[in-house]
Amino acid sequence: MTTPQQIAEAFSGHRFSDAYDHLAADIEWVLIGDATIHGRDQVIQACEQTAAELTETTTEFLRFLTIAGTGAVAVDTVARYEGADGTTSVVSSCDIYEFDKGVVAAITSYSAELDPTEHPTPMHSDPRLHR
Repeated sequence: MTTPQQIAEAFSGHRFSDAYDHLAADIEWVLIGDATIHGRDQVIQACEQTAAELTETTTEFLRFLTIAGTGAVAVDTVARYEGADGTTSVVSSCDIYEFDKGVVAAITSYSAELDPTEHPTPMHSDPRLHR
């Protein structure tokens, strides 16, 4: 059985397709400061576009903290992205997942770009931090 925590961690860890079966048909994904995406099909479309953009990118999670509660899960991350062209960006984000009857009913996402020079790549032994 897939737990709410596992679903949230898959989604926040860019393993979007692992979460698709657990999205409510009428899900609402609020990207604070940007857009709101309504409906499972539109959320999947946005995820597929993001996944396509990341195909030539190496992602390392410098932070991946999950807090699971009754009916909600929060995932706080800092990710370093290195593009094939050598560009580097670091993004801090927090995704809050609200569950209803075992499926994700709503996601609220906050994100901010950080200075990559202030967040060097650390050496981690935890394989969850490398994607």
